[in-house]
Amino acid sequence: MGRTGTRLPSFCLNRVATRIRVRSPPIESKPLSADEKLGANGGNQEMEQGRRIMIVVDSSPEAKAALLWALSHSVQSNDTVVLVQIVKPSRNVMAGERVQTERQPKGCELLHSMKSICQAKKPEVQVELRSVEGKERGPTIVEEAGKQGASLLVMGQRKRSTTWRLIMMWAGNKVGGGTVDYCVQNAACMALAVRRKSRRGGGYLITTKRHKDFWLLA
Repeated sequence: MGRTGTRLPSFCLNRVATRIRVRSPPIESKPLSADEKLGANGGNQEMEQGRRIMIVVDSSPEAKAALLWALSHSVQSNDTVVLVQIVKPSRNVMAGERVQTERQPKGCELLHSMKSICQAKKPEVQVELRSVEGKERGPTIVEEAGKQGASLLVMGQRKRSTTWRLIMMWAGNKVGGGTVDYCVQNAACMALAVRRKSRRGGGYLITTKRHKDFWLLA
């Protein structure tokens, strides 16, 4: 037979078939919209600008422990620490002026003392001081965290007595858990309750909305 009638072996046909490639049509890229760009860069934008971390302070050792924990474990160099002290409102103008005159030096001394701790531990961090009046500490703290645009709320928590734990068990946890528990459950931002496991050290117990007394060795 001539060349026109020659048949190729089967293994040659397989080789020819495997060399055939099918190219899909090119995909046209579309520019991102303004909302899509914001969504893509939203996570990095907060890290670049820094967060606002609100820490509730008072004269208790638990508040100081919470501040030290936040400075060691959460606060970054580009963050802003907002130290907030909650004070009771005055009953009337005359009494309020007298009480404020007597109470203001102590309040300022406490805030500046806590600020000195921040500057010693994190000298590159900006620190703001706030003294806020409120009848109920829990709602006042939650409201102030919203006003400050806080990304994180840190509070010190005291160890509950055995009597209190028994009352909670007897009441089926229907009794209010106090100021700190209220803030953890109702704050719009992430809220942490911090407590030392013991005075001798042994780490911290962290309570959040999803975790209770989570032990952290530090």
